[in-house]
Amino acid sequence: MNRRRLGKSGLVVSEICMGTMTFGEQADESMAHRIMDMAYDRGVDFLDAAEMYPVPPSAEKFGVTEEFVGRWLKGKPRDSVILASKITGPGHGWFRPPVRHGMTAIDAHQIRRALDDSLRRLQTDYLDLYQIHWPDHGMPYEEVMGALAEEKKRGRIRVFGCSNETSWGLMKSLWAADKHQLPRFESVQNNFSLINRRCENELAQVCRREQVSLLPYSPLGGGVLSGKYNAGSFPAGARFSDYLQKGMERQKKMARRFVNDRTLMATARIMEIAAEAGISPVTLAVAWSKQHDFVASTIIGVSHIDQLEDCLKAADVILDDAVMEKLEALEVEIPNPMTEDGLRKL
Repeated sequence: MNRRRLGKSGLVVSEICMGTMTFGEQADESMAHRIMDMAYDRGVDFLDAAEMYPVPPSAEKFGVTEEFVGRWLKGKPRDSVILASKITGPGHGWFRPPVRHGMTAIDAHQIRRALDDSLRRLQTDYLDLYQIHWPDHGMPYEEVMGALAEEKKRGRIRVFGCSNETSWGLMKSLWAADKHQLPRFESVQNNFSLINRRCENELAQVCRREQVSLLPYSPLGGGVLSGKYNAGSFPAGARFSDYLQKGMERQKKMARRFVNDRTLMATARIMEIAAEAGISPVTLAVAWSKQHDFVASTIIGVSHIDQLEDCLKAADVILDDAVMEKLEALEVEIPNPMTEDGLRKL
């Protein structure tokens, strides 16, 4: 398993990161531990959690994922794992989180409280990476960065990053950090896949020139790139099947962004390209993600251990020029298959 530096920090992480948002919803604790064990044994030393997990979030299960990870972590040397988590974003916009009564503005008070609770659930006294789950553009960035810097001084955070952030927001945060002589965001965790390549536009330029690492999540397009939705029906137990059948309206809209005629057309072509290359579409999608120079680690997520092998195989795959050219041609043929990624509404 190759490793890359996270931003300008001292953290060096495996090129594949184990995401955990299914733990506690689609995967019970026993399965979650088996998944983490297999990833760890194969060289994955980077775990990504969030106080809001599992997804979809609920008041009943809020924080359960961190508890699963914490109990698993007790059986491993703490320094052998790069552990990341996230504070829930503001609740006065598109979504009211089921935590702290929805009062989740990103200020010093909320950061302190959220970090206290995450450290308790994770059974550790520090996080290697602490991230803002989605931005609070109503808060001055110098206040956000200052509050995080205080926790860094206390030794409870090694470095911090952002998630679901715009190019403007990331640059604004870097400007605020420079102006006020504060530690900066070392990473940005955004949706990035073969059906959502928007990060290659403005955000990639920010990451390259400012040496901020992208941590792509959903490299399989929420499972779409596995081909499981291309059979003409929604398989039982799949996340977007559940969202469309029993989800809230926000979840139904998300499912339709990921699963539509254009994403399924693109997936069909990607499956053909993968077959020609002699690998699964899952392996191809993860390998493509980690092959970008501005990416430090690609976050994978599974609900069952049987889904993990094809993701981990990507660690040893470098796509050749012929495959990359086919994928570039596909992007010209079917540009931006996902209708939008939500950032335009921030």
